[in-house]
Amino acid sequence: MREIPDRGLLEAYMDKYDLHQVFTSELTPHLSLISFDEGELICAQGEPSHTMYVLVKGKIKIYNTSPEGRTLVISFKNPLEVIGDIEYIRTGDIINTVEAVSAVQAIAVEYRWLQKICYDHSPLLNFLLDIITKKFYMKSSSMSFNLLYPVEVRLASYLLSVSFDETDILFRGELSTSDLVDAANLIGTSYRHVNRVLQKFTAHGLVERNRSGICIKDEAGLRRLAERNIYE
Repeated sequence: MREIPDRGLLEAYMDKYDLHQVFTSELTPHLSLISFDEGELICAQGEPSHTMYVLVKGKIKIYNTSPEGRTLVISFKNPLEVIGDIEYIRTGDIINTVEAVSAVQAIAVEYRWLQKICYDHSPLLNFLLDIITKKFYMKSSSMSFNLLYPVEVRLASYLLSVSFDETDILFRGELSTSDLVDAANLIGTSYRHVNRVLQKFTAHGLVERNRSGICIKDEAGLRRLAERNIYE
């Protein structure tokens, strides 16, 4: 994590996503632009929460870890998204771990400044309400999709989520073999079934398996199979 000392770029993101109404001019000096590298943790489950991040570039992965060490991927998010919003409202510890899938940039603001300057600022409260409502809607939709769509469609959608970032056309991710358990948990099937479907994808030229992991060979073919990306 590092701060980007470019107020012009910060203002450009504020303009792009119409955030000047959300964050008052009094709060603006306390905003900072932060970058995270691919694979870097933005926040970790169970840690104290003190900062809200507004994702303005890149893709993130949100997941939860059980006491037994099992990981459950919850979703992938693109801009505009907020990290730490529920924790700010509930004043609790971080609920889920958030990891940068690609290079990420986010506007950061500490809770103490939000509480001091914008505690009852209605545009901010409406903004957070909209973001949180969408999260619950997407969670409900994802659970329904896992029941309604076959594993082939769910796995195709997952592969697209980890391999591409709409905000960075040069990004090409790769699913490592160790991530297959996470994929199985998210799409609601077994590790063995995921391997069987990947063998089918490989036979049809959609993906390629090598020592480092699984990479997409036919993006268009996977998108036709997925129909829509159900995890974003």
